[in-house]
Amino acid sequence: MVHLIDRRVQGKNKSAPNRERFLRRYKGQIKEAVARAIKGRSITDFENGENIRIPVKDVSEPTFGHDRGGVWETVQPGNQEYLKGDQVARPKGGAGSGKGQAGNSDELSEDDFVFQLSREEFMNYFFEDLELPNLIKTQLTSTTDFKSQRAGYKTSGTTSSLHVLRSLRGALGRRIAVGGRSARRLKQAEAKMADLLQTVSDMTDERIVLLKQEIHHLRTRLLAIPFIDPFDLRYSNRVKVPKPSTQAVMFCLLDVSGSMDEQKKEIAKRFFILLYLFLTRAYEKIDVVFIRHHTAALEVDENEFFHSRESGGTIVSSALHLLTKIIKERYPSGDWNAYVAQASDGDNWDNDSIACRQLLINTIMPLVQYYAYVEITEGDPQNLWEEYAQVTDHHVHFAMQKIRTPADIYPVFRELFKKQSK
Repeated sequence: MVHLIDRRVQGKNKSAPNRERFLRRYKGQIKEAVARAIKGRSITDFENGENIRIPVKDVSEPTFGHDRGGVWETVQPGNQEYLKGDQVARPKGGAGSGKGQAGNSDELSEDDFVFQLSREEFMNYFFEDLELPNLIKTQLTSTTDFKSQRAGYKTSGTTSSLHVLRSLRGALGRRIAVGGRSARRLKQAEAKMADLLQTVSDMTDERIVLLKQEIHHLRTRLLAIPFIDPFDLRYSNRVKVPKPSTQAVMFCLLDVSGSMDEQKKEIAKRFFILLYLFLTRAYEKIDVVFIRHHTAALEVDENEFFHSRESGGTIVSSALHLLTKIIKERYPSGDWNAYVAQASDGDNWDNDSIACRQLLINTIMPLVQYYAYVEITEGDPQNLWEEYAQVTDHHVHFAMQKIRTPADIYPVFRELFKKQSK
């Protein structure tokens, strides 16, 4: 028998291999737990980790036991109720002494195994069915704001950009390199002169005269090396790099009419989550405004936005009018970058769809950085889609896509926010 011992250093997180095996083994249970957690998450706290509960019965290891076999008799102490041959009734359900909660309870059970999913693990499980491994590599289109950033040094520039320390460092290195050989010869000549003076007292000795001449020549040569040369000068180099404004506002417009069922709202929520995560990587401050509408529009919080049971007909222009009012009153274009994402099944009154197109072209699009419209339907495009298609002829920063199933969310998102070619 051979025992193999792996002594390779695993770093600080020595339990990482065990954790990876655990996540692979109970992938199904973890995905179910993540799906339950998503429904209770808000958009703005989606990037946090999550405590995942798995029943202990699902993580128990299989074991082998040894049965005694055969027919045997035993005496249990304290038996005052049963005799040989009596039949023992099966305990009724729920008569056990366990203290755990029901399996579908939200409370923590003593029979549950609990562990913490990190932010990266939680995001990976959420994006797995959407195939989102490279979300953070997607970039926003370039902005017009720039900031000056240091980018090394250059050999030419203005006096105000002269970097004194770097120039002196270069001059010192040049003097050492140029005068190094002469300095070594001078040191040797001075040492030789000192030894010679100990044995020869006549200063007119030819050897002393030659050494004096050599020392004088070497010192003159070293002094001739300039302290600083134009070649040594270094200037700070600064370049301008694109800088997004530090604050942005994301408007989420959701159709909550009777035709928008829970599945469509769930698809819309996932799309809005992607957009929020996308914008937080480019802006320091993000405001999120939720606007829901049927025949009337209303600004609400996130919980009411996704879970309100109120429904009715559809007048999309009511949401666009409210959007315009909020932008002008609270988010002036000079200070904020406004992004709009609208989700609807596209069913709208014909006359109102025409009004929506005109409102977008003439009023809303000049105020926003980007407007994304997603139509969540499995059927043919509706009348709102046909009118919105005309907006793209007037504004290049208006985009629209259709989502049929949850698997379409990320491809549609990537198409809407891909980097534009110049």
